[in-house]
Parts: sequence; C-alpha cells; structure tokens
Amino acid sequence: MTTARLKILSGAGATLQDAGRHGYMRYGVTPAGPMDPLAFATANRALGNDLGATAVEVSVGGLSVAAEGPLDVAIAGGGFRIEHDGRALPSNVALTLKPDSVLTLKAGANGAWGYLAVGGGIDVAPTLGSAATHTRSGFGGLDGRALRAGDALTLKDARASVGEPAAMTVPWLDRRPDRIRVVLGPQADAFAPDDIEAFLNEGWTVTARGDRMACFLKGRPLRHAAGHDIVSDGIAMGAIQVPGDGLPIVLMADRQPTGGYPKIATVIGADLGRLAQVQAGGVVRFAAVSIEEAVAARRAERDALEPAIRLDPVVRTAFSSEFLLGLNLIDGVTA
Repeated sequence: MTTARLKILSGAGATLQDAGRHGYMRYGVTPAGPMDPLAFATANRALGNDLGATAVEVSVGGLSVAAEGPLDVAIAGGGFRIEHDGRALPSNVALTLKPDSVLTLKAGANGAWGYLAVGGGIDVAPTLGSAATHTRSGFGGLDGRALRAGDALTLKDARASVGEPAAMTVPWLDRRPDRIRVVLGPQADAFAPDDIEAFLNEGWTVTARGDRMACFLKGRPLRHAAGHDIVSDGIAMGAIQVPGDGLPIVLMADRQPTGGYPKIATVIGADLGRLAQVQAGGVVRFAAVSIEEAVAARRAERDALEPAIRLDPVVRTAFSSEFLLGLNLIDGVTA
C-alpha cells in the first residue's frame, strides 16, 4: 500500500462515477452511474477492484492527470488517444504512474466515453449510498460537479504493482454500433405497424445535442397513432421516447425519473454502452429482440468479466518529439 493522490490538470466534462445510486427513483432521484457500464467495469476488473468501484468517467473533452505518489491505473473504453509522459499508449491499457508523471487522454476517431480506474479505488464520501455524480441535481462525486483543474483525488488503498504499461485484452469492448438491440414497448402500441417497421429498419443519426441525460436521434419522423401525450410513468436507462416532433430520444444515465411521451422501445442493458460510444454524426439501426435474449446478452457480459484480464507489455514502436529531444543521440559518434 502507498500514499498517493491523483491531481486533475484538466478534464472538461469528466466526473466521478460508480455503479450508480439505486433505490431512490420513487423520490425522483435517478441512478446516474457510467454511460458505458461495460467499459467502466472493465477498467476496474483490470486492476482487481470491485466492478462498481468509483472511477473517473472521461468525455470527449479529455483528461490530464498527474500522479502524487506511485499508483496503478487502468483505462478502458472510448478509443481515446493516450499519452504517458509523451509516450503514446494503446487505448485500453494499465500501468503504474510514478510520482509527477503525467497521463493525458484525448478524444479519438471513435468512441465518446472512457474510464480511468485507480488500483484500490477513489475515496469519496457517498451521497445516498453512491459516489456517482449527477451534475443536474448537484450531488455525488466532488460537490456534485464535474472535475476541474486543481482537484486532487484521494485514493483508498493505492497500489503500485502493474509496472510498465500493459495492453489489456478486452475483445468485448470492440463493439460495432450498427445494430443496437431493443425490446419493443412499453408503449409500442402507440405507433402504427408501419412506423414500428420504419423505426427498426431505417438508419438514425446521432446528433450533437446529446449528453449524459439523453441521446437525440435524427431521421424520418415517426407518427403517433393517438397523440404524443400519455400519463407520465417511470423511465429506465435506454428507454426511447418519441415526443411530438416524432424524433426518438434515448434516455441515458442522468435521465429524468418520469416522462410523458410514448416509449416505443428500450435499449437492452448489454447495448447501452455500444450506443453511448457513438459520436455525433454516427448512424445506428435498431433490432428488436425478446426479453430472454436481452437477459442472455447481459449474462454473457458478466461472464466475460469473470476471468482476470490479460495484460501484455506494450512494445515501444513510436517516440514523441519531446522524448527524442531528451536523449543524447550523438554521444560516441566519431568522424
């Protein structure tokens, strides 16, 4: 065990998340938690943490941190471009940060949410039993807000056992967004059969309007069979509302607790992260599955995380200008 902290140098949109705040929906409190639960759990699994241990969720705004003391970290999800003291690393990687070393995550060509887990976990006081940050409500995490430069994260039980950077073998995170599985309903009967068919067969473009609350889609508007207002009822993560303009909205981690528009379908739990990782401008298609298929897919996710994650040493094949300029490349050369 070592004494260590993780200092935030920059990180627009980065928050602390754990497995979420459950059991308070009846009071109007939604769970929050990670946008991509599988990537979040993978980062923790790589370090032997509890799968729901508090980690840093990184948005396309990126993140830069400095280590205060040696500590293990693992990064998973999002296809981020990662640099450790100027050295490029794979997007799914684990390593030990030495004191004063700097780790930077920048958005890549694909993916939207990455997770930085710390060996031993991040020590933050829970709110209603969870450290998950819900910025709209202003609670959880650090004072209910996104992380900012100057924050220092205290670690519970810091470890320094991983050593040099190691690539994580995590094939379950190699997910294509072209088929998002849904269970139709609970108000699929509010749409005519040909609109259900259009919902399932046509492509939907993810717009730039989305955030942790919802994913907004653009395409041919759907028509309501009997109006677009219903008596408000509970909203699960992945519920797809269709408001008056006919354009679907997928409710995500920071969703509201209830909604009054018909829900044509719900994204299955196993595909929530697959959808969350689609950048603005990406096109998705939906495929209807049974509840039994949805449960089987979720169990397959859980089973994939049972064994220890394989870590392979990263072979250095590229060097940054900063690194090369720091070397004496001519010493010993004679005419």
